[in-house]
Amino acid sequence: MNWARTRSFFPVTREIAYLNHAGVAPISTRADEALRRYAREATDRGAMDYGKFYDAEIERVRGCAARLMGAAADEIAFVKNTTEGLGIVAAGIDWKRGDRVVTCDLEYPSNVYPWWNLHKRGVETVMLRGYDGRLPIESVQAALESTRVRLLALSSVEFGSGARNDLEALGRLCRERGVLFCVDAIQSLGCLDLNVERCGIDFLSADGHKWLLSMEGCGVFYCSARVLDQLEPRVVGWRSVTDNLDFDSYHLELQPSAGRFEEGTPNTGGIFALGAAIDLLLELGVVNIEARVLSLTGELVDGLVERGARIESPRGPGEASGIVAFNLPNEAPDRTVARLRAAGVFVVARRGRVRASPHFYNDSSDLGRLLEAL
Repeated sequence: MNWARTRSFFPVTREIAYLNHAGVAPISTRADEALRRYAREATDRGAMDYGKFYDAEIERVRGCAARLMGAAADEIAFVKNTTEGLGIVAAGIDWKRGDRVVTCDLEYPSNVYPWWNLHKRGVETVMLRGYDGRLPIESVQAALESTRVRLLALSSVEFGSGARNDLEALGRLCRERGVLFCVDAIQSLGCLDLNVERCGIDFLSADGHKWLLSMEGCGVFYCSARVLDQLEPRVVGWRSVTDNLDFDSYHLELQPSAGRFEEGTPNTGGIFALGAAIDLLLELGVVNIEARVLSLTGELVDGLVERGARIESPRGPGEASGIVAFNLPNEAPDRTVARLRAAGVFVVARRGRVRASPHFYNDSSDLGRLLEAL
């Protein structure tokens, strides 16, 4: 794989060692061109060719998103962000008083507040405790022993530490106990190999602006066909129903697909950008991307250890991700981040750690700038 060639798709590399793909990623020239194509059509032709231009691309991208995660196209809906997808699940399940949701204290707020808000409906959120940045699967197993648990909600990768959860093992636990499995995949989709069927995932949500290398405001939501009828749309609009281009006949026959969760016109421009971004990922192959990213993070960890840094990210077999969290002795993370940014290295501070997150187009020169600046 010629990774050096992919670097040319990201003009940000001319000035910045961009190591914040776990935050907000830059877009590629491919995504930029797709946005320009959308804007040019809207400027020159308006909606004259809406069906064959806009609708056709929306459905093409839906299929590409499905391929990326091993799903069927009719199991994919477009959402504005990860939170919206998780909110669809929280609002749509027929909860009973006394039901439980299991999550943990390592999660990003998007995967906490939708579940906490269910207390109004008598639903309890069990917050498992993480240790050293990771959630022991034994803790999950013990929590799922309760017959009151309806849903397990976890991230594929924890945003602060970069710990990678074993989705296949978690999915098996859920299936064995009849528990629904909901995954916040924003810290892995586009970077790590993920197959929803293999992992037994029922619901998944991910925005496009991190590892998918697209723009903010447009993401994907997966609802497995096997549980579609267990999830009521929280909002129903004209796109939620069948024959939705017949504007004269009112009815409430919902689409027999995840499209029922798209109540109105989606972020079409965002979908154009997302499509170009996913095309690049599929062209390179997510398995290849994962190997590349893990190689870069391994190289970075080695360099940091040589300079006396304390690595805060789990790096055991199956635990590593695209995130490297670290601290320097006797220096606050915010101070380290400020020094690195002044040197043109974009990292952030999260959960009391410095967080670096390279993607496939980064190379040793980017990692070298970080290490030299330290």
